[in-house]
Amino acid sequence: MTATSVAAVLALVPLVQSMQPLAVPPLPAPMRPLQWGQINFLHTTDTHGWHAGHLQESQYSADWGDYISFADHMRRRADDMGVDLLLVDTGDRVEGNGLYDASDPKGLYTYDIFRQQSIDVICSGNHELYQADTADREHHLTVPNFAGHYLASNLDYIDPVTGEQMPMSRKRYRTFQTKHQKLNIVAFGFLFNFTGNAANSVVQPVQQTVREPWFQYAISKEPVDLFVVIGHVGARMGELRAIYQAIRAVNPDTPIALFAGHAHVRDAVHFDDKAAAIASGRYFETIGWMSVSGVGHAQNAAVQDTAPIEFARRYIDNNLLGLYYHSGTNATTFPTDHGMNVTATIATARSNLNLEVSYGCAPQNYWLQRRPHTDPSSVFSLLRERILPEAIVRADRANVPRIVIINTGAMRFDIFRGAFTRDTTFIVSPFISLVRYIPDVPFALARQVLSILNSQGPILSAMAENTTVALANTRPGATDWREMCVPEQYSMRMENGRVSTHFGSDDASHQKPLTDQRAAVKDGADKDDTTRPPLVAGYTTQDDFGQDGDDAIHEPLPHYRLPNCIQAEVNFLAADLANASATKEPETVDLVFFDFIQRFVLAALAYIERSGSATAPVGMPYRHYTDADVESYVQGKFTDHFAEWVKQNWNDEC
Repeated sequence: MTATSVAAVLALVPLVQSMQPLAVPPLPAPMRPLQWGQINFLHTTDTHGWHAGHLQESQYSADWGDYISFADHMRRRADDMGVDLLLVDTGDRVEGNGLYDASDPKGLYTYDIFRQQSIDVICSGNHELYQADTADREHHLTVPNFAGHYLASNLDYIDPVTGEQMPMSRKRYRTFQTKHQKLNIVAFGFLFNFTGNAANSVVQPVQQTVREPWFQYAISKEPVDLFVVIGHVGARMGELRAIYQAIRAVNPDTPIALFAGHAHVRDAVHFDDKAAAIASGRYFETIGWMSVSGVGHAQNAAVQDTAPIEFARRYIDNNLLGLYYHSGTNATTFPTDHGMNVTATIATARSNLNLEVSYGCAPQNYWLQRRPHTDPSSVFSLLRERILPEAIVRADRANVPRIVIINTGAMRFDIFRGAFTRDTTFIVSPFISLVRYIPDVPFALARQVLSILNSQGPILSAMAENTTVALANTRPGATDWREMCVPEQYSMRMENGRVSTHFGSDDASHQKPLTDQRAAVKDGADKDDTTRPPLVAGYTTQDDFGQDGDDAIHEPLPHYRLPNCIQAEVNFLAADLANASATKEPETVDLVFFDFIQRFVLAALAYIERSGSATAPVGMPYRHYTDADVESYVQGKFTDHFAEWVKQNWNDEC
């Protein structure tokens, strides 16, 4: 049966109660099958609390309970074939969805929901570490939930009572033998060189960790047929390559399977003929698949030397119809009792958290990256023109001219036309973004901050090297300017004003024409076959293995680059009543910004002051700004002010 006809048949099968009750039904798509190997992996990363699935997006609307059912079926298929299947997760399970963020304490339900899946190797992401209480929960909840499987190769925890520094999980690496193939696995779990962590955690630089005696012992003395490296680190970031190089220096022929995250993209990287990495997207849109064949046993060197190592990968849409297809099930045979119970638990948690309470009705779609940030249908145009000027107002300084700067990375998802719910507020902007300001900053100085923050290359490098005074209260190396933007842009480059990638993006600008993509299904189906379902917009990934990685064939999506920051200018009064479009430049402004970018704003101010690129007004000499000059502008989180604006401005009748 062809991929097209399978999808068409699945579309006619009635659904039982999988997914969440309010999720939109999944849509069929032409499918590419999985390529099974000797050892196979299912990979999740950067799920960020989206364990209820995407209730408004048909292609990603399955939930964590469905993933549990899917994994159970796939394990049985592996058993029947006598091959191995392992599950891995590479962190950032928190912050990004009301299921996690709306409870008190945060994650009241999600830690138990997540642990229902049996995962063989798991590690932390940076979002588990931003807040001290989140790091505490990681140590006291997630680590015991996955005891023996949670790896902290370069991550320590500091006990708040004793002050003792210890590995986050007391396990730097794991050795085990697979069920069927009896392969000896040596597994590691890393985090990139993160510097924004809370004081109760310590991240050792990867390049230092790989020189540690325990790591050198693990890669040189442990019996091994396959190294498994999981990490919350981009597939093309230097840290992952450093780990690969350290292993390869001691083991020139041993295969290495690497699992990446953090960059929020689908990607696969060929390090060499016996080493490859996969990154599996974001927000539980994607379940990654990697298979490895040709792995010999260490005690049989002849087999290992002669058998070619083969890697294959797929990016599985979190779509119930696709999960049926890959697991050989249907709507009747797919749900398991365990999976259904987890689906019900998620539904109960969402109800208890009142996540479906509507605050208003969005009059149109507002896109995060599907439109240029200046387009009227961009989230950032909405912020710049309405929300920042109208929602972020300090009563006693309401009439003072102000520049409001926010980092684009503070926003994480699209706003869809229709109900804007309690859940939406956390989906769109999940972070504890507090609003700070410096009063009465000379406008000639403040006006340059945005361009400095959005500069690429020499200016930001000079700031990182030369503004040590401005950064005196931050930890060394805490000026990774990419932190201000969305993680997806770690992996992007520009072509003709639009984002293009040489790997792992849902950008369309570099892809083959759509007709070529349709023809790429290797099942002999006619591309003009009228039984083929219409294509749904989604990922069209290009990586080191080619353009056939996505399991579902999609209509490509546009994807545009974002600046690090945007700003709104408020109370810049008209120069005269006859010309309301003209503005008068104030002498001073309140410089307003999110607390997350405070260190970057101070560094930018220091750079401008030191470079002499602006002339101070007469009688108003520039001075050096420090953390002591920063005050709270409004109480509460930005999310709260955003929600209140929606209630006041968007009718709640959808």
